[in-house]
Amino acid sequence: MILHTTTNHVSWITLNRPEAMNALTPDQRDHLIRLFEEASADPAVRAVVITATGKGFCAGADLRGGGPPTDRVAGDVARVIRQGAQRLITAILDCEKPVIAAVNGTAAGIGAHLAYACDLVIAAESARFIEVFVRRGLVPDGAGAYLLPRLIGPQRAKELMFFGDALTAADAGRLGLVNRVVPDEELEKTARTWAERLAGGPTRSIALTKQLVNASLDTDRATALTAEANAQEINMTTADAQEGVASFVERRGPEFHGR
Repeated sequence: MILHTTTNHVSWITLNRPEAMNALTPDQRDHLIRLFEEASADPAVRAVVITATGKGFCAGADLRGGGPPTDRVAGDVARVIRQGAQRLITAILDCEKPVIAAVNGTAAGIGAHLAYACDLVIAAESARFIEVFVRRGLVPDGAGAYLLPRLIGPQRAKELMFFGDALTAADAGRLGLVNRVVPDEELEKTARTWAERLAGGPTRSIALTKQLVNASLDTDRATALTAEANAQEINMTTADAQEGVASFVERRGPEFHGR
């Protein structure tokens, strides 16, 4: 089950299967994708928070449906991954609103990658991050081998993926996988403060900044600088950019409306 509310221009997405450590079924995964796509397109939404109930943030994909089908043919697994876990991660990376992960507990497998794909990560002190795939004899999927090296470098990424050891929230913070570690009881408050601050910002400017940063990891300098100039050209047509410049000239605080 997934809970969803929108308050003060913030879309709150809450995984709510605490009895299963919020492991994702295919239906729930598809629901998440729709919610991120809707948040991206909705001008009334200016920030997104994803969190969960219980002791787990997300234990990964729900594998309790049984073993692999005996009539599987070559290409089936790749298709499922492309249309499933990879679509979910892409929906977060491509969301035109800033996305915060408020990690309340264990984030394992695709659950960890779900957090790493977000723009900002706040972790409760009790949170744990686990590259669980090697424990099952599997290759990391859900963009793990894409995300982790870009966040912490290839050597650290290989260590986490080769051994599959649990990483504490404090260690994740030291590695740069999370932005902030807070006491468990302060997680929601901190996420709400950050989200509402983002929701009060220049939404289109933040969207373009997100696109520039994400694209910069996969491109050369000349392409990145051209994209930067083009993004600023587009951004200067927005009402928020004009308000930002006017407020500076008039020596007052800006009032952004996300347009």
